[in-house]
Formats: sequence, C-alpha cells, structure tokens
Amino acid sequence: MSQEFQTETSPDTVEDEQPIRCVIRDGVEFTIIGTAHVSRTSVKAVRKLASTGEFDAIAVELCQSRFDALTGERKWTDLDLYKVIREGKAGLVMVKLALSAYQRRIAEQFGIEPGAELRAAIVAAKERDLPLQLVDRDLATTLRRSYASVPWYKRLYLMAGLALGMVSSEDIDEESIEKLKQGDILESTIAEFAEMSPELFEALIAERDRYMAARLRQENAGASGRKVLVVIGAGHMEGLSGHLETSSEPPTDERERLEKMPRRAIWPRLIPWAIMVLVLAGFYVGFSRSPELGWRLVFIWVAVNGGLAALGALIARGHPLTVLSAILAAPLTSLNPTIAAGMVTGLVESWIRKPRVSDLENLRFDITTLKGWFRNPATRTLLVFFLSNLGSAMGTWVAGFKIFGALS
Repeated sequence: MSQEFQTETSPDTVEDEQPIRCVIRDGVEFTIIGTAHVSRTSVKAVRKLASTGEFDAIAVELCQSRFDALTGERKWTDLDLYKVIREGKAGLVMVKLALSAYQRRIAEQFGIEPGAELRAAIVAAKERDLPLQLVDRDLATTLRRSYASVPWYKRLYLMAGLALGMVSSEDIDEESIEKLKQGDILESTIAEFAEMSPELFEALIAERDRYMAARLRQENAGASGRKVLVVIGAGHMEGLSGHLETSSEPPTDERERLEKMPRRAIWPRLIPWAIMVLVLAGFYVGFSRSPELGWRLVFIWVAVNGGLAALGALIARGHPLTVLSAILAAPLTSLNPTIAAGMVTGLVESWIRKPRVSDLENLRFDITTLKGWFRNPATRTLLVFFLSNLGSAMGTWVAGFKIFGALS
C-alpha cells in the first residue's frame, strides 16, 4: 500500500508560542499542538484551534483510565481495596496515588489544574460532536514496563524518590514547573529518574511517542482527507511527529509489541524458591542433630520473620488483629513464593477497617501529606500491605543468616 508523508516544519504558533506541526500521512492531515499541561495559555490555544471548525476529529494524549480520572467518570470512591489487594494491584494503586498527590500539590500551589487543556479538547469534541481519539498507552502498562526496564538497584531509588516526593511539604520550585511545561505529569513526576536511566526514558517517553503515532495511524486508517487535531505535551512533539512521518511497521503490530511486558529474567524468580529450600534444609539439619536445635531454629524463623512483618504493620498503624495476622502469616508466606505476607495483612486490614465513602472522598486531599496517608483508612491499608511485606522480606534474610549461623 502506498504511503504518503508530508510535514510542515514552519514554527507556526498560537497563544504564547504553543508549537504546532502539521503531518500528512496516508492522506490524513494531523495538526499537532504541543501544550504545557500546567499552562492557562495552552487551554486558550486548544480552544482557539478546536473552535475553527476545520477538524473532523480530535486526538488527545490520554488512555482510557486517565480519561476517566480527568473527566471524573471513575473516582477514588469506586476503589475496592479488598479486590485491589487480592488481585495483586496494591503497588500499582500506590504509584497512581503518588502521581495524583503530585498533581494535587501543583493545583493547590499554583491554582492550575494539570490537564486542563486536555479537558478543553474533550469538551470541544463533545460540543462539536467530533470523534475523540484516546491515543496514549494505558497508564498501568507504561508503569509496569517502566518498572521492568529498570535494574533492581535503581528501582529502590525510584520508589524512595517517588515516596518522598508525594508527601513532601516543600513548594514545587520554578525549575520543576518549567519541566512540566515541556511534557506531561506522568514523565515529569519522575523526570530526574528518566534522565539518569536510559531504560526508564525509553519506556516512559520514547515508547509512548511510537505508541501514539501507531494509534493515530490505526484510528484514522482509510480516512483520506480527514483532518485531526492532536493535543499532546510539548515534550512528545518531536518524537511523535517523527514516528508518524517515518514508521513503516503496521500500527497494529507496533501497538501489540509496545503493550507486551518485557520478558523477565529467570534468576530473580528462582531466589524465593531457593530461600525456601535452604531454610527447610536448615530445619532438617537442625532436627537431625537434635530436636532442641531444630525447634530453636523454628523459633528463630517465626520470631524474626513474623516479628519484623508485625513491626511493619504496627508502623503502618494497622489494627491489632492485622498485626497478629502478620506474626502468623509471615513465617508461612515466606516459605511459599506464590503469596506475600502483605497480601494477608492487607486483606485483614481492609476487612476490619473498610473505608467509608467519606474516607474515599477525602483521598485526593489526604495523599498529599504523610499524616494523611496514615490517617485515611484506604491509604493506611496500602501502607500495611507495603510495610508488612518489607518487614517480612527483611525478616527472611535476617532469620536465614541466624539459622545458618546457629548451624555452623
């Protein structure tokens, strides 16, 4: 099939130097406006372009989940913590809350609601009865691919920085705001990590450029003569337009490739099983020497592993029964790589202290402070999940060394 490429590279701008580029691909004219997601002038520019009546469709840098969050069609009041923990999505929800906390801090400090220009594009499409194309990759997929692409030692730094950033009481400085004007909330929130990690930059930014270009081609296939207004963060403009011009891979194939999870290395998955074998072997050797030594080793395992998991639940201000469940569950779950202690404690906490509707309504405010994370039952449950898991993991190594120390 023949392909048609044409690009206007002239620095057309509207309203405060908002960059615009026109790319014609397969007979479809894409007018791409690069916006600042915390800029009122970007909102005006989008409204001005959308009101011209020249476009047959509007595309925005959103996936379905971010669209729902932006338009209020899916709120935190719909959060089912029991289901989240049971399905193993607690970590993903915590990251989403961290990103939301950063956005809320911007809104409170500058009186600017991030994503307002995307909302303006959505409203314009609805008012003019134009097709709205959500062309960004699903947020969960992007976060998972970003996490998987980073070496394990950088993941610790990434998680620590994200955790500190979401509850920081310091004002967001001018330099950070300027970074926000170059892209969107997602990559800007962890931009410093993307700068120091080529793997993270690839998954968080470069892959999304290719993905959005593929989605635009796919959404408008066979629609020669159509004019599409594309609203994206300015940081994606060069990459998106370049891939839209030059990509020769079928868009469906490219989408599928960019939605797949990278193949995980085998050895990290073998570590929990190796630990289980070593600990059980330690018990066997201990009991074979003497029952007293064997029971001593069992006591070390239960006390250290269960104790540190319980300490994590206690630090998270879990219910007394949750703390007790950590003591009972951690020594067993640490010998079963298919389940984590935090899953048990999180489920117990969410069952005993099920968040009320008012708690979920206050979630968007509570996540901006450390005190709020501990006060709100929803976030406290997530903290119980995380900290009891952390305690159990530490307890596994500490107890393991103590056991083999006792055998030597």
